[in-house]
Amino acid sequence: MSQDRLLQMVVSVLLMAGFRVTERFSLRPRSFDLIAGKKEILLVIKVVSHIDSVSEEAARDLDHIALSLRGSPLIIGERARDAELERSAVYVRYGIYAISVATLYDAFVEDNPPLVYASPGGLYVNINGEVLREQREKRNLSLGDLGNLLGVSRRTISKYESGMGTTLDIALRIEEIFDAALVQSIELLRHESQFAYPPGEEGGGGPMGFLERIGMKLHTMRRAPFQALIEFSDHTIITGYGTTHKVARRAALIGNISQVTGTHAMCVLTDYTKQKKIGSTLVIGEERLHGLADGEELIEMIDKS
Repeated sequence: MSQDRLLQMVVSVLLMAGFRVTERFSLRPRSFDLIAGKKEILLVIKVVSHIDSVSEEAARDLDHIALSLRGSPLIIGERARDAELERSAVYVRYGIYAISVATLYDAFVEDNPPLVYASPGGLYVNINGEVLREQREKRNLSLGDLGNLLGVSRRTISKYESGMGTTLDIALRIEEIFDAALVQSIELLRHESQFAYPPGEEGGGGPMGFLERIGMKLHTMRRAPFQALIEFSDHTIITGYGTTHKVARRAALIGNISQVTGTHAMCVLTDYTKQKKIGSTLVIGEERLHGLADGEELIEMIDKS
């Protein structure tokens, strides 16, 4: 399937699920292709045919953008290694969940979250260890007794009860023994970053570092249609920075992203002295920005313009 066709299918599924979806942008390299938002859910999505093509650097950028927007990163693809992605299975690429379009549909349109995750050696599931222990003790079975029934060691049963995953076959046999649902679904929106962002890297310094001096927090971005995310109080501003030729043409897209993410939009031009609005995006000269006294003044300027 072509990249464009795959992307169209992802957008169609997200729209069916009631998400607002950003426009696609064609800049390369790029760490994400779409952002989708619905109520309290925000997904920052990378769409690729082969999930192994997502490099560690790209995954790190995807993770960073999602973290800064308080969203969840997600990779949508077709294949991993030499096989197609299994339906209802979750794969992991540098700590980021990767799924097929069919799994995306099941999870967000049909409200059937995936149960299986891929790991070296095959497909596995998570067992609710607390329920397993309760069921075992309720039937007066020791760790060894249950281990004998399943053909595994008592230590393995102990690990299951402590949260270790197991094969689907073992999980089904456990559920048959106790006649109880023990397999836990995988929460696609639950993301724990495996990357570290030192304070010096998170902050900007650089050309817009002066904003930090008036109480604003700056997150610089590398592979995005915007150069920075600015935080002040409970406000987030998606920001482009550079010359008119470089940045102004992105103003509408930055505004589109801000509408889906529930943030503000701004483009700071180094060769411009006035201010105007392009769609929902404030376009302002850098010199004008230097005259601000604090972050509140900038928020008011964006809201009123």
